[in-house]
Amino acid sequence: MINLRDKQILVTGGAGFLGRQVVQQLLIAGARKDNITIPRSQNCDLRVLENCQKAVFGQDIVIHLAAHVGGIGLNREKPAELFYDNLMMGTQLIQAAYQAGVEKFVCLGTICAYPKFTPVPFKEAELWNGYPEETNAPYGIAKKVLLVQLQSYRQQYGFNGIYLLPVNLYGPEDNFDPRSSHVIPALICKVYEAQQKGETKIPVWGDGSATREFLYSTDAARAIVMATQFYDEPEPVNLGTNFEVSIRELVEMICEVMEFKGEIIWETDKPNGQPRRCLDTTLAQEKFGFVAQMEFKQGLKNTVDWYRQQAR
Repeated sequence: MINLRDKQILVTGGAGFLGRQVVQQLLIAGARKDNITIPRSQNCDLRVLENCQKAVFGQDIVIHLAAHVGGIGLNREKPAELFYDNLMMGTQLIQAAYQAGVEKFVCLGTICAYPKFTPVPFKEAELWNGYPEETNAPYGIAKKVLLVQLQSYRQQYGFNGIYLLPVNLYGPEDNFDPRSSHVIPALICKVYEAQQKGETKIPVWGDGSATREFLYSTDAARAIVMATQFYDEPEPVNLGTNFEVSIRELVEMICEVMEFKGEIIWETDKPNGQPRRCLDTTLAQEKFGFVAQMEFKQGLKNTVDWYRQQAR
């Protein structure tokens, strides 16, 4: 176990949706606020090696959350940017951390790294058994390369880097920008705008058959901090709930929570994305005792309530 009290901790993406929750969980776990450093993209572009070197200097632990990420729309529009930005940020930060003698590197991967047709529930051992779903592949592969880098640095240099694979996250303070948001905030926005305009229909991409799994941001942050303290092995670890829900069911739940009675127009000419997503979460429980706590419908309600307050 790592005692966080006297550790200098760098949290990339620490001012973001998940990052703020991770910082809060670090404090709960005993870290000192003054010992946590959060680089900001406007003055610390992690695609530049020199910035990575400055950021990791004097740090004991690096938790790498920063990412250029979005939903299906952004993945289709900017695959090259998503590949390059995520690869360069991660690979240079790992190299800089190794050179600086950082004690531990915690890297957040993505469920998009899994093959398009992975047996459900996804087991970590299946990660290399096929090509990712096409729309997410550039992002997913860029993040998966970082796993190879951490494993090879561990093998050759004894560098302690771990790799975590979260499912889609959701919760208050998520990204609700319709141009780049993931499915839950995008749907909440659509329903809210329809209600504001008095509309009785909303369009939704795909046919509703695809399934997803969602992890509440506070649960995800708690898992990351638990792994930081207790997990020191080369194998990647899934972070999720093992609860699978179809997009059709998700839309119905959001409409119910938001009391929207209108019609759903399924845009079947638009992509569904990966057919199914649901993780085997056994390893996280066995290795560092993580079990998700937030009930899904309550998490949706919390997210909707937060968005409505911000939208006023």
